[in-house]
Amino acid sequence: MKNKFEYGVNEVPPIHHLLFSSIQHVLLMFVSIGLPIIFANQINGDAEFTASLVSFSMIAAGLGSILQSAGIPHIGSGYLCPNVCGPSYLSLSLSTAWTGGIPLMRGMIIFAGLVEMAIAPVVQKLRRVFPSFIIGMVMALVGVSVIKLSVAAIFGLNFRGDTPLNVDLGIGIFSLLVMVLSNIWGKGFFKMYCLLAGMFSGWILAVILVPEYWHTLLSALNRPFFALPKITPEFRSISFDYRMMIPFFVIAVSGSLKSFGNLLAAQQISEPHLKERSFVPIRKGLMADGISTALAGILGGLAVDTSSSNVGLAGSTKVLSRWVSVAAGIVFMMLAFFPKLTAALSFMPQPILGAAIIFAGCFMICLGFQEMFREGWNERKTFVVGISLFFGLSTGFMPELYARTPKIIQTFFTDPLPTATIIAVILNQLFNMDGLFRKRPPATP
Repeated sequence: MKNKFEYGVNEVPPIHHLLFSSIQHVLLMFVSIGLPIIFANQINGDAEFTASLVSFSMIAAGLGSILQSAGIPHIGSGYLCPNVCGPSYLSLSLSTAWTGGIPLMRGMIIFAGLVEMAIAPVVQKLRRVFPSFIIGMVMALVGVSVIKLSVAAIFGLNFRGDTPLNVDLGIGIFSLLVMVLSNIWGKGFFKMYCLLAGMFSGWILAVILVPEYWHTLLSALNRPFFALPKITPEFRSISFDYRMMIPFFVIAVSGSLKSFGNLLAAQQISEPHLKERSFVPIRKGLMADGISTALAGILGGLAVDTSSSNVGLAGSTKVLSRWVSVAAGIVFMMLAFFPKLTAALSFMPQPILGAAIIFAGCFMICLGFQEMFREGWNERKTFVVGISLFFGLSTGFMPELYARTPKIIQTFFTDPLPTATIIAVILNQLFNMDGLFRKRPPATP
């Protein structure tokens, strides 16, 4: 029997549930706000520039969430799949800003969005190269891709070389346990808002045990309550550089593959009755993702991407209504104009954010495994998946190795998700070449 607090993809929850569910997703989306702050610090941006960059990035992510889920004709998957600042773009965006400033970064992000939009129609034609076991592997790797970020956060680590503290780990584990136990044993309302329960109970514990967290939270009171983002000189022009096109093309393909996995997972949890994957909403979802990325460049924010953590949260709570994503996008955009609230939420302790990502990532990884082993298994699949994972995961375990390799290898060995996906597709075609030479049965007269 369906729980009265569960909502299908096209159902509209009552207004109070819609609001609370969207806030729960917004809190998870706030994890990505650290990226524009880190970016601004790395290029020595002042407080005014940082505030504008954060605001423009939030507006782009909010618009992307609405485009992805509202069900606009030909654009958007129609699934609960919000947008956030894309971590895969951070490093390349930084190097571009150092080279040609913010105008060049904006131009190349627009270029990346156009690449994603060009890829979208092709995905529908690739049904044969993405059998269910490769789709499952991609979905699982979407969850694997957040392991480094989440585990570092739950230990309270912001920068390489930081010393983990027992109290931070304790706060993170406590928050994670509240989320998990609320989801397992909670009933109705409490089960539905298990993430909120874990995040706020962990936050209360953090301000009690660590006075620094309380002082940091109070510092948010110094911010203005309402403010429009200022268009400083850095945001008044856009430029392009053909020399940056290849790296941004590669990162755009990687971003498309990540969104491909997120959208497949969203389809799996939203429409479990489907016997075969429907690539029409995936194509429309990738188109929305490309438009959102281009919009981020036009507005002056960092590149945005679909959020695997939010898809995992939807799967764990069974609140799958796409209108939750639309509402979350609206709330996220509105918060961009309220610096006091934005600062308060962005000061949430790192261990709590890490716990939230781990909670959502568990569902993504296991959903991928279920899809991977849904059909019969054989030696060919073992080697396709095994070899792909060996080389794909090695990019995360040994990034310094690939940093010393020739440029052509670095182009394809960048991150576990795109690397493993590309290798799996190639190996699957290679190991099944004998099918081309099998004799067809004679036609019956």
